[in-house]
Amino acid sequence: MRLATMDEIELEASGVRGDRRFYLVDDTGSLVNAKRVPALLTVRPAVVDGRLILRFPDGSTVEGDVGDSEERIETSFYGRPVPGRIVEGPWSEALSALAGRPVRVARTERDGDGYDRGAVAGASLVSTGSLDALRRASGSEQRVDGRRFRMTIGVDAAEPHVEDGWIGSRVRVGGAVVLVRDNVGRCSVTTRDPETGARDLDTLGVIGAYRADVPTGEPLPFGVWCQVVEPGTVAVGDPVAPG
Repeated sequence: MRLATMDEIELEASGVRGDRRFYLVDDTGSLVNAKRVPALLTVRPAVVDGRLILRFPDGSTVEGDVGDSEERIETSFYGRPVPGRIVEGPWSEALSALAGRPVRVARTERDGDGYDRGAVAGASLVSTGSLDALRRASGSEQRVDGRRFRMTIGVDAAEPHVEDGWIGSRVRVGGAVVLVRDNVGRCSVTTRDPETGARDLDTLGVIGAYRADVPTGEPLPFGVWCQVVEPGTVAVGDPVAPG
């Protein structure tokens, strides 16, 4: 759904506390995300005091308490089996109407399981310099909204792709330390406006063209994924110190 912007996070060994704990499945138990249903980007989610709150683009709000469920489920997260439970409540009906197909809400059994690469990749980051390099390569005059890349942390740094040079190194971010493991390979959801879900920027074509010679473990590299090696609090304005 739409990325939530935070002024402060608790970065734990498994990632941000509570991040990606909830996910969606269809009637076959397969993962549903904005790549499959772009309209999900118009929904603003929040979890407050044990209540799951979804705010829809028509102004309506659907919320309820998240209780324990006996219905277990195993979902493939990009080839990795993740155990979870179906969450019963009012959200599924509203989401199904938006998606135009049956959708159910589920919850992972453990923090960190909802990340693409699992808890070993509990954080990701991209620099403002990289976003500006993408803008220039695309020929656009408009700023590239970093939310389309759904990164954990944004770093204010003018040098384009400065984070590439941190791969294999430890970086202190606020009160936490991360080990930068590799570039993040991008998918088609990055081509969509992070609020409307409309396709408005050929990120994959642009990255493929101007980043073609970058040595990387994942295709179409933009930003980096990291392992949290020292948990701590990270807030807007905190210093970032490589090495």
